[in-house]
Amino acid sequence: MSQDVATSRKLRKVLLATGVGHFVEWFDFGLYGTLAAIIGLQFFHAENPSVALLSSFAVFGAGFIMRPLGGLFFGSMGDRKGRQKVLATVILLTSGATFVMGLLPTYHQIGITATVLLVITRLVQGFAAGGESSGATTYLAEYAPNNKRGYFTCWIDNFGFMAFVAGSGLVFLLTASLGEEAMSDWGWRIPFLIAGPLGWVGLYLRKHLEDSPEFLEAQQQGQTDATPLRSAVTRAWAALLFCVGFVVLKAVGHWTLQTFMPGYLSTELHYSKLDSYAITTIGLFSVAVLVPFMGYLSDKFGRKPLMLAGCAGFILLSYPAMMLMANGDMLSAVLAMVMLGAFIAAFDGACSAAMAELFPTSVRYGGLSIAYNFSVAFFGGITPWFSAWLITSTGDKFSPAFYVMAAALITFITVMRARETAGKPLKR
Repeated sequence: MSQDVATSRKLRKVLLATGVGHFVEWFDFGLYGTLAAIIGLQFFHAENPSVALLSSFAVFGAGFIMRPLGGLFFGSMGDRKGRQKVLATVILLTSGATFVMGLLPTYHQIGITATVLLVITRLVQGFAAGGESSGATTYLAEYAPNNKRGYFTCWIDNFGFMAFVAGSGLVFLLTASLGEEAMSDWGWRIPFLIAGPLGWVGLYLRKHLEDSPEFLEAQQQGQTDATPLRSAVTRAWAALLFCVGFVVLKAVGHWTLQTFMPGYLSTELHYSKLDSYAITTIGLFSVAVLVPFMGYLSDKFGRKPLMLAGCAGFILLSYPAMMLMANGDMLSAVLAMVMLGAFIAAFDGACSAAMAELFPTSVRYGGLSIAYNFSVAFFGGITPWFSAWLITSTGDKFSPAFYVMAAALITFITVMRARETAGKPLKR
């Protein structure tokens, strides 16, 4: 067997194991958002569905409070101990918390204690998620060839969106087969309980991976850092700021499509829950399909053109897309979701590699974790709640578009000021 063939096989193995683990992680984490409307009625004392949804989104945001703490903890560990061990740990924590969520008694059974238990499980999920995306991105970036880093790292987003497609699709199928009443009563527990066996699959795959060549080489040459977080803040502060700016749109765009939209379509635009899940599933699937192609283009033409195109699309067309959804027919809503999905796919196809290319190996996991999780926690975590609050406060059901547009503008300015990094070796 030639060395090129062996290397290619190893890369496919690494991509599959990392991607499947990432799939499991975000299948678990995203279920809450997909089922937010039902969870709101099960765990909160609210007669008005909109108020219950707002409360459910508030707990969703609480999970993001823990992400920076998880990022600091797992990021530091990843730069000191290695990427592979941390990635195996986070998937075990997230899957366990998600499985427990499927077993929780409801507000109608034990009162406010049910709400407290729900918050605790979300906090555990958030803490573990703080080490996932930054770790998976770092791991794949350090394995990928210089001229294919955009393509390889964008599969993280592909697997992530496929996880949301699977979660949304499963909820759609369960709702169609059980009916909305049974789904709201007990069927919502099924997707959460599936997290248990899925988590063991992801854990098995990740435990059988080696650490990345970049980290192993740095370790052998004594180039790892005993205090990587401090070093990231003091020596890579410019990279941290650029990464935060990149993630603003990534966070807001992702959680608008993945979490806010299902509840918004049913509660504000009055689609049935079944139609809402179908619209969301199709939209997310379009992102998953487009992301690898966009990653390929980012290797060919550079990170900045793809990221700027995604930002521009959100700035110009977020409001018209939400107006199109309000037409009341499935085709219009699907077209609007696919259009927004194309913009986030263009951005994501380049963003993962661009973030990893900002940092040197000794602080890459930690630096990426700090910037990614603080930005996601501040901008992404409040997205569903803030979007719902905007509608309640302004009376304008299209007002969430302005939040997406503002996020896109911040990231557009950041990308304009960044240097092109495509095709260059990773920093040491």
